[in-house]
Amino acid sequence: MAPQTSIPVAANVLGTIGTVCWCVQLAPQIWRNYRTKSTEGLPASMMLIWSMSAVPFGVYAISQQFNIPLIVQPQCFCVLCGVSWAQCLVYGRKWRTWTASLLLFALLVVFAALETGLTFAVRPAYSNGISWPVLLIGIVAFITLISGYLPIPFELLKRRGRVVGIDFVFLSIDWCGAFFSLMALVAQTEFDVLFGTMYALCCTIEMTMVASHLIWRLRTREMRTRAKAAGQTFDEFEESAQWQAKGIDLEKKLFGLFSKKRAPGEDAIADVDNADTSVDPEHFIPKTVPNVLV
Repeated sequence: MAPQTSIPVAANVLGTIGTVCWCVQLAPQIWRNYRTKSTEGLPASMMLIWSMSAVPFGVYAISQQFNIPLIVQPQCFCVLCGVSWAQCLVYGRKWRTWTASLLLFALLVVFAALETGLTFAVRPAYSNGISWPVLLIGIVAFITLISGYLPIPFELLKRRGRVVGIDFVFLSIDWCGAFFSLMALVAQTEFDVLFGTMYALCCTIEMTMVASHLIWRLRTREMRTRAKAAGQTFDEFEESAQWQAKGIDLEKKLFGLFSKKRAPGEDAIADVDNADTSVDPEHFIPKTVPNVLV
């Protein structure tokens, strides 16, 4: 696809709305993490992958000469995702705040340097009609951003369709950002198929997450009613806790397949080592002391 030569007013307006949404989309999630001091259910890998995806995303948008809002969008997205990822380190893995902040700052500097270097590297070739480097970067951006959603099915399976730790205000704003960005591409002189598909997939995946949680609420409606009658939350109620525990922890099972297996003799050795070595008093034979001559 050739770079845009003229940007219609409608594309700028729609792109601005999409960018505003994507500039504040993670603010409710960041505030929720800070308020609850917990990131349970929010995959740290998703936030990190999304932050990384902004590098090829920004290079592609600049090279294609998208409207200014769509060029600014990945930069804001990168920073907000990075902040949320740092919160996962602090609240989820108990890192020190200053350590996570320094790591985040270093990553953002690296991302900015990579984006700047790649932009200057591909633009001369692109202006001379060589389009495959820009296309390759666009494909990398597409795959990276969409792969950020991969941890979500694992979380939904583990929690039987329940969405935990992800703020629904964030999902709503994120969906609006993707939708208006898609409409901005539609309003341009030439539609970008690659990024149009990416925005459409983002909308679809997030609607699927909301639908999954709504189905979970329907399935647990009676249990939640009984828990409320007992003066307990859903997670405190024994019946609902047992039902919820039946989720499939697919991630744990996959890691178990690749974990190192013990050798046939190691189990027996471990059993001996871990066995209780205490002696039954009935079988204790005291040492005999020889008679002493007086």
